Amino acid sequence: MEVFQMELFDFFRWDIIWNYRELYIKGIWATIVLTLSGYLGGVFFGLFLGLGQVSKKKWIYWPCKIYVDVFRGTPMLVQLLLIHLAVIPTIFGHSMGWWVSGIVGLILNSAAYNAEIFRAGIQSIDKGQMEAARSLGLTHTQAMRKVILPQAFRRMIPPLGNEFIALLKDSSLVTVIAGAEILYVSKVVAGTYQRFWEPYLFAAFLYLVLTYLVTKLIAVVEKRVSIDYNPRKKKGRAET
Repeated sequence: MEVFQMELFDFFRWDIIWNYRELYIKGIWATIVLTLSGYLGGVFFGLFLGLGQVSKKKWIYWPCKIYVDVFRGTPMLVQLLLIHLAVIPTIFGHSMGWWVSGIVGLILNSAAYNAEIFRAGIQSIDKGQMEAARSLGLTHTQAMRKVILPQAFRRMIPPLGNEFIALLKDSSLVTVIAGAEILYVSKVVAGTYQRFWEPYLFAAFLYLVLTYLVTKLIAVVEKRVSIDYNPRKKKGRAET
């Protein structure tokens, strides 16, 4: 057994990971920035798209519906390539770099999925809630903002958290436009040393750690906004 462990240790050259530690640190930060930017922008635009999908006005409903269907029905990889190589150069006359293309691509894609989450969350609330709010003199917008969305948000936290985790892993696709995130760094290391086990296993490990941390954070947030959550309960037990 000890001989096998020694052979396994000798087979893997973890020193090449250490040699590129600074590049990996930059790759981790790039992954985090890409994910946060894409997710926050996706939530912002997704909210309006979700509201548009529950609108009774056809001129609002159909553009939102078509947008969501198109971006959910096409691969993000294709979307990133189109944005980076065609859309942005056509609009501005030149490429804006992988940062802009990557963030824009993640925002547009995430918005489509978040829109469905918002739509489903809003429609899960009983219609009587809206009718009761309107009977109290609230406008449709006020009722949606003060009554419907706060209730729907509690139900949307798990799927919104899942979308964040999915986007974290999908940010690795930015490597196709030379985005210097985790996977791109591993490709550089693999190409330099012509070794593939170490860099790609380490990339998988980093994504696993980030995903685990996000999962724990989502669990805390979900517990905090739960109807049954009582911050004094634990404190009271400690005092007794």
